[in-house]
Amino acid sequence: MAEKNLPITVPPGLAVHPELVPYLGKLQPFTDPYEDIEATREKFRGLLALRPADRTSVSSTRYDIARPDGSALTVEVYRPVRAEAEVNEENEENEKDDEGREVGEGLLPAVLHFHGGGYAIGRSLPGQDRSAIALCRELPAIVVTVEYRLAPEHRYPAGVEDCYLALEWTAEQANDLGIDTDRIAVTGNSAGGGLSAAVALMARDRGGPGLVYQSMCVPDVDDRAAEQPIPAMPEDENAGAGAGSGAGAGAGADAPPNPWLNSLRTVRLAWQHYLPEGTTVPDAYASPARATDLSGLPPAYVMVCDLDPLRDTGLAYARRLMDAGVPVTVHNVPGAWHGFELHAPDTRLARETKAHWKGQLRSALYPERADGAGGAVVA
Repeated sequence: MAEKNLPITVPPGLAVHPELVPYLGKLQPFTDPYEDIEATREKFRGLLALRPADRTSVSSTRYDIARPDGSALTVEVYRPVRAEAEVNEENEENEKDDEGREVGEGLLPAVLHFHGGGYAIGRSLPGQDRSAIALCRELPAIVVTVEYRLAPEHRYPAGVEDCYLALEWTAEQANDLGIDTDRIAVTGNSAGGGLSAAVALMARDRGGPGLVYQSMCVPDVDDRAAEQPIPAMPEDENAGAGAGSGAGAGAGADAPPNPWLNSLRTVRLAWQHYLPEGTTVPDAYASPARATDLSGLPPAYVMVCDLDPLRDTGLAYARRLMDAGVPVTVHNVPGAWHGFELHAPDTRLARETKAHWKGQLRSALYPERADGAGGAVVA
């Protein structure tokens, strides 16, 4: 029976985190989300509707931004609800810069949040983006979520151009929105992490709005991650992912789904549907790891998970950023798979992972509150 396990080549010697073991059996077998993408999106929206977000102390407003072709890009701006008297008092104390914009403590930093979902799904319901609400309330910050065009109907570069347009709009509207233009960051998870990296490159190359930070969680930054071979499987295709003996052990008819393998399948499909048909070597705004020069980019946060096929490409990108002189904080989540926090949100591991991500963003946006100096950090 041992020979049967050999084809399942997840990172050797790694075991599922003990807190996550009970959730393995609850994972669903792999299905192709692109086979009926509208049905997949509808199912996702239905799941979101079952758990409305807690919007306490947060308000949001939706805006339409004109694209060059005349169509509209929708963004939603989340802001902390503060006492009117407190805001008025701070605004009276604020100075003006040479262009008449307010400067001072009354302005808040801004975070552009790009959702994940394989460039094809993942869009929150209006006013319900949980990550945006958490950042808005806990940093605090003004958070801009971007309803970028989705693949496969809109392949690259539609989505990333929407994200960059949203950055330009945010900077242009900073005075009206109460944003400190010296403290604008981008963040995203998975595909959203890849979009964050791409927007940072675009802002550098195009002389666009300055970014103080790029925060990338389990980022999909390299199309070559999809080139990892999908191993030949025994008749039970989802075998593997057992705990204790390593993530690739435990094949059998009653074995839980293999989250590493299922994620790899999804990654491959995502790139197939995101890149224009016939693409052989994508450019750096599609696949940021293809960039030959990473110098001059804002400080970065890169979070990866042990049992994620995007782990090694994420770590490689972080290392290249470091080598280019970019301050980088790297955080690895041991024994976790891609998107584990969606399946096990109440575990200590999920809470600590989210707290670390938010804490690093807070330190970047409020450097006067940060402890210690910057630099290349592995945490």
